[in-house]
Amino acid sequence: METGFVLPDLEGEDTAEFWAGCRRGELLVQVCDGCGRWRFPPRPMCPDCHSVASHWVPTSGRASVWSFVVAHPPLLPAYAELAPYNVIVVALDEDPTVRMVGNLVTSAQGAINEVDPATIRIGEPVRVVFATVEDVALPRWVRAGPGQ
Repeated sequence: METGFVLPDLEGEDTAEFWAGCRRGELLVQVCDGCGRWRFPPRPMCPDCHSVASHWVPTSGRASVWSFVVAHPPLLPAYAELAPYNVIVVALDEDPTVRMVGNLVTSAQGAINEVDPATIRIGEPVRVVFATVEDVALPRWVRAGPGQ
């Protein structure tokens, strides 16, 4: 089990529902009640219409790789032993303007350094999985075949 990672505040006013969804195995996105814009990261006010009213919707968990980097030392101590590892940015299938950051892994509990970065391709389809790290369910991504 990975330990020492920098982990999110699970009780933040704007993000608690997102993390609760992750614990349930759901990838949620905040939606503005005023204009319908999907937004991530969650925030108290819509950047388009300035409404403070919002709700959460589950997504399919399907996305495509939009960009990626490969982390190398120097890094925080908890991450240094895992380097080099990938960090990907994905664009959700339902709304490609919604982008999330994570790691490409081969399974939910796989190590963040198990995928050869040379094999990652921009545009390749992925789907969300949830890795438990110190009691936090973190969204990570695995390659998705057709129909997954």
